[in-house]
Amino acid sequence: MYAIPLGDDGAELRPLEPWRAQEFLAHMDRGRKFIGQYITLADAVTDLESSRSFLQGYADKAAADTGRIHGIWADGTLVGGVLFRTMDIAQGTAEAGCWLEPAAVGRGLVTRAARVLIDWAVEERGIHRVEWLAAAANGASIAVARRLGMTRDGVLREYRLHRGERLDIEVWSVLAPRWRADRQARRAGHGS
Repeated sequence: MYAIPLGDDGAELRPLEPWRAQEFLAHMDRGRKFIGQYITLADAVTDLESSRSFLQGYADKAAADTGRIHGIWADGTLVGGVLFRTMDIAQGTAEAGCWLEPAAVGRGLVTRAARVLIDWAVEERGIHRVEWLAAAANGASIAVARRLGMTRDGVLREYRLHRGERLDIEVWSVLAPRWRADRQARRAGHGS
């Protein structure tokens, strides 16, 4: 399969397919506590069967053009990922998301990977609006949304039940014209 370089540090973005279920499970086991703080992924992938099923669900979404999932590899190890949880090509909308194990935090991996995925969605699939939903307490995810040039649309109060607690969810988004303008500015050396 293919691998997309994410910079000069050797990090790569690759499709996260069902045949990688064992590697995905090992990654979840390394980062389960950290990853599960705000998202349900760590609770959904608990054994080889659930790992394979989760990845197959995204393979089915990719085949139907309703979602995508890619892993982030650093130093040859799966350390996180980015995805389109949903994609509605007819409406031109998609919801992006991410996760990362603790050992990979602070290297800009999610921001770089999300840029690749959003570039693809905007330019290749005609997506007009990319949303990013994050628990209000998840400062790291909100920081990624800001670095991606997203605008905070609002807060869905007590929107998601996670591990017995109702979480406020911030909604961030970027529209295709803004995305293209920001990308052009980055290429010209005027942004990060």
